[in-house]
Amino acid sequence: MHRYPFLSLAFLALGAACGQVAAPDSESDPAAPAEENPAPTNRVDVPANVRRNLGITFAPVEVRHVAQTVRVPGAFELQPLARHEYRTALSGRVQLLVDQYDAVEPGTPLFRFQSPAWPELLHEIVEGAQEIDTARAEIKVKRARLEEARIRLTIARDRIEALAQADFKKADLESQAAELEASLARLEAEVELAEIGLVNAQRTKNHALHRAAIASGISEKELMEPVPSEDAEGETVPKYLTIDWIELNAAETGIVEALHVTDGAFIESNVTVLSTVNPDQLRFRALALQADLPKFQGARSTRIVPPPNPGIPIEAGVAASMGIGLEANPETRTVDLIATPEAAADWIRPGVSAFLEVTIASSEGPAFAIPRSSVVQDGLDHVFFRRDPKDPNQVIRVEADMGVSDGRWVVLNSGVMRGDEVVLEGAYELKLATEQSGTSQKGGHFHADGSFHDEH
Repeated sequence: MHRYPFLSLAFLALGAACGQVAAPDSESDPAAPAEENPAPTNRVDVPANVRRNLGITFAPVEVRHVAQTVRVPGAFELQPLARHEYRTALSGRVQLLVDQYDAVEPGTPLFRFQSPAWPELLHEIVEGAQEIDTARAEIKVKRARLEEARIRLTIARDRIEALAQADFKKADLESQAAELEASLARLEAEVELAEIGLVNAQRTKNHALHRAAIASGISEKELMEPVPSEDAEGETVPKYLTIDWIELNAAETGIVEALHVTDGAFIESNVTVLSTVNPDQLRFRALALQADLPKFQGARSTRIVPPPNPGIPIEAGVAASMGIGLEANPETRTVDLIATPEAAADWIRPGVSAFLEVTIASSEGPAFAIPRSSVVQDGLDHVFFRRDPKDPNQVIRVEADMGVSDGRWVVLNSGVMRGDEVVLEGAYELKLATEQSGTSQKGGHFHADGSFHDEH
């Protein structure tokens, strides 16, 4: 910022030195005619070596739609659902399988742990399975007894009927039949009780299996899948019997943000082991003045654009959908604007500063436009420098007849045509070189060292 005064002074000093023209020697040549000054001009010579030394660049005049916008500064941040934490349901020793900033996909192993409480859960499942087997066996026994009693009762009734036809009565046989008939209700109740025991055993096992699934992150169906037994060749056992280390996999796409425990540490239950974030789930938060709220209500469109940067094109930016925050800040008299980008870009990252452009008016149609940074203020006027179409080593100082501007592009109502080029980088230096003591010079040229000289 301090180079411009120095540059201006250097231009003035060099201009004054170069402008000193030796007066004619009246004694030696009294008839020498007075030197005539050339006609004023608004052209400045900028040969290639001067453009290189001053860093002058050009931008073409474009035909484009230009909208009047309100630019609000802000920064990108992660959406609330972009972060995912992974915890252990049981206490145990942790072994990390990923490192910080590793990219993960759904199903990627993150860490595994070995817990003393895991065998206890497995024991409950095994006990539940044993109770189920016992209940099923008891049901078979109870049903067999019931069926046996029914058969014996049928046989006894057939014998009683046969003896009755032979006019022969046997009291003990009738007593036995009555006793068998009376026992049927008790045997049926015993069968029902055994069936209830089976249901309870199944509930016990399912509850233990559900707890194991929550603790391990493995579905109940997968825990019950048969796998080859390590002890007996050719036999299968449920998968839960073969699990010693519990492995947790990623549930969402993202990047490992932080590791909250050290590898090999013994941690308690419900402790966060690591967290991941999805860098694609971003939003933009801008801080606007409350006085601009009426403008945002009728906004036509919104875009998020980066600040001017040599590495980012001037037309860079992404469309966004905008919403106004629920509450305003009465102390600072500001309100939050929340925008969600509709596309991704390399320059979009959490914490990156940018601008939210809210369109409130636009040009009626395509118009001649140049970058807003090409226009500089000279006193009360705005000027830009157009490259001479006939001589690329000259630029023409032109007063800007500006129209609608969006902060990055400005419409010119006159002074340019299709195919023209204007000075982009170096416009301010040219403005300093063509002004002197508050009045603009009408023309001149640069030397290779960057010094400016007016016409003489």
